[in-house]
Amino acid sequence: MGYRILVIEDNEQNMYLMQFLLTAKDHVVIQAMNGEEGIARAQDSDPDIILLDIQLPGMDGYEIARVIRATPGLAEIPIIAVTSYAMAGDREKILAAGATDYIEKPINPATFTDQISVHFPASGK
Repeated sequence: MGYRILVIEDNEQNMYLMQFLLTAKDHVVIQAMNGEEGIARAQDSDPDIILLDIQLPGMDGYEIARVIRATPGLAEIPIIAVTSYAMAGDREKILAAGATDYIEKPINPATFTDQISVHFPASGK
């Protein structure tokens, strides 16, 4: 069995693609469609890694990352921003909010799982 991956993404097509790619590698995908749900899932599902969209309804990805980083028991979970924000300074802003890494959308299906695998816990599963 692979890792437990929380995907916080409001676009159903993006969610489907990420879930398809991750489950093909035997990972378990936990879905959340908005920030509040994502934080709740992070607290109750013990994910190994979080994939976080930045443009979300209500609470945006910056705020979600800050909340997760400030929550005991969640602060050390790698957060990978998966976003279409690709302007100068966007990467730095996302990392400053608490993300561990950044992947631009549209994702590349051939390399996506390799891009996030470098952030899986060293203990392995």
